[in-house]
Amino acid sequence: MYEQYKNVNLADPDARPIVVVIGTIARRGVPTLLERYARERKQPLEAAPFMPRPQLWPDAGLHAAWLGHSTVLIRLDGLTILTDPVFSRRIGLNLGPLTIGLRRLVLPALAIRELPPPDLILLSHAHMDHFDLPSLRALESPHTRVITAAKTSDLLRLQRYEKVEELGWGEAARVGDVSVRAFEVRHWGARMQSDTYRGFNGYLIETPTRRVVFGGDTAMTDRFRQLRASRSVDLAIMPIGAYNPWIRAHCTPEQALQMADDAGAERILPVHHQTFELSREPRREPIERLFTALSHAPERLALEEIGQEIHLN
Repeated sequence: MYEQYKNVNLADPDARPIVVVIGTIARRGVPTLLERYARERKQPLEAAPFMPRPQLWPDAGLHAAWLGHSTVLIRLDGLTILTDPVFSRRIGLNLGPLTIGLRRLVLPALAIRELPPPDLILLSHAHMDHFDLPSLRALESPHTRVITAAKTSDLLRLQRYEKVEELGWGEAARVGDVSVRAFEVRHWGARMQSDTYRGFNGYLIETPTRRVVFGGDTAMTDRFRQLRASRSVDLAIMPIGAYNPWIRAHCTPEQALQMADDAGAERILPVHHQTFELSREPRREPIERLFTALSHAPERLALEEIGQEIHLN
């Protein structure tokens, strides 16, 4: 089953993190995988440090909570948005009830049943830690729209959502008064090794009064400069982890801040850290490096821990 991945070089910065999960099994063998699973059984999942209370959020303004990894719950002028929803305890290959892949370190700050029904789900790309099929199936609703990257909608059960729309770079869609425009980031979109045709996006979300950037997953790029406008970006949701050794696909915390600055962002909400062991840097290193980088303006750091909220009225 994993024959096509047996030659993955785990030390190569160009190697793809999701393929690494499969490559590890192929190169190191099933016993190593079983040992890891046995070790994980002895380590209970941590609860999220905070629990947001979206039921108290008003419709007016911008409100957001980090639920874990790249999953952020947003209420923007009354529209409820969920980014890259991943609520499963383990991500990877789904083989019936079994998932072969990485286990979470921390539980989501809210379970799916505790969420307000999302009006819009934003999917940046098809990697398994961003495009989790069990979570997406649990979120299916005729009242929910999905915006996803080019050539990824085939992974969804389209008829179970109100509408599913693919966006390529520079393309936009509207959901009520909210505009969503896809832009180019520096990453890659293949879910498996063979489907390199799949797209990958960052998104600019705009209302008449607010601007939000969801950076998706990206290495350092100058593409965020095109988002700068006369109105500043109120909040930039930026990935800050999994850069060691995957620096060609993931930015450092300092680079995430630079890209947020390029976009003209007032505040940065860091994601893509503390939730899964995707790379070699210590678990707290990304947020500590970002905190240091923002030492001259600590008020720009929207939050630090899973479950925390930010409110801009």
